[in-house]
Amino acid sequence: MIVICGEALVDLTGSRFDHIDAYVPKLGGGPYNIAIGLGRLGVPVAYLGRISRDYFGEQLRARLLASGINPMYLREGPELTTLAFVHQEPDREPEYAFYANGTADRELLPTDLPEAFPREVAVIHFGSLSLVLEPAASTLEALMAREHGRHLISLDPNVRPNVIGDRDGYLRRLEGWLPSVDLVKVSRADLAWLYPGEPLEPVARRWLSYGPALVVVTRGPDGSSAFTAAGARQVDGVPVKVVDTIGAGDAFMSGLLARLYELGLLDRGRLESLSDELADVLQYAVRVSALTCTRAGAEPPTKSELAART
Repeated sequence: MIVICGEALVDLTGSRFDHIDAYVPKLGGGPYNIAIGLGRLGVPVAYLGRISRDYFGEQLRARLLASGINPMYLREGPELTTLAFVHQEPDREPEYAFYANGTADRELLPTDLPEAFPREVAVIHFGSLSLVLEPAASTLEALMAREHGRHLISLDPNVRPNVIGDRDGYLRRLEGWLPSVDLVKVSRADLAWLYPGEPLEPVARRWLSYGPALVVVTRGPDGSSAFTAAGARQVDGVPVKVVDTIGAGDAFMSGLLARLYELGLLDRGRLESLSDELADVLQYAVRVSALTCTRAGAEPPTKSELAART
């Protein structure tokens, strides 16, 4: 089983209907999207986080269950659901404005966490807003440190500059997590904001030296690259007719974890020695991400849908 920790929210994406500007609600949040993606790919997955009891929270929970996600670590609260207004323009990263003060997913506390995870938990995944907004950030940071060495730790920072504010402070905190992390995925846009002007590969290799066994860098339509102590691989993107790029990185992450799980590679020693298998793993993740981009609203494919497009 894979456990995904983090936020669940509603994206309100700007659209235009009959010449009227409108915002269409879509269920999302980076970790939430990753959990949905893994469930649709047939991987045993549980979601750890707090969800509101309001209408949006009910929808978030129902979609998790419909995608086969185990709710054993799901917590509920009376607070409202986090909202994210999304502005999109062609050939640009989406811009987000978050409304998250006192919302349900942000209020994850140490008392919401299990005392321990069963041995069959292969990976615990962290990332995105839930590692920035308090008190959830400190709760999950402590969980990451507690579980390091017991279970594989996966991280996707999914950087949101307009929420972070203090880049240097966030960077110090992020680099402080890396010794506890076994697998990290980061986007080209993330690294450009974190390390302005620095080439991708030296940064990825530096991160590798901090502790992770596998560092993966996504490059949007240009594909992705992976680095381990045993070698490096790069694969090209898959050309598709893009409808919506929201959730593309989350879909890639779900594809990456799913393929590693299928191949029996979710082991620290196996990750460190990955070389020839890297291209296969990256190609799988790229295909999952590309197919997600062909439809609106961060809708990752099922395993059968992915097989039909191979």
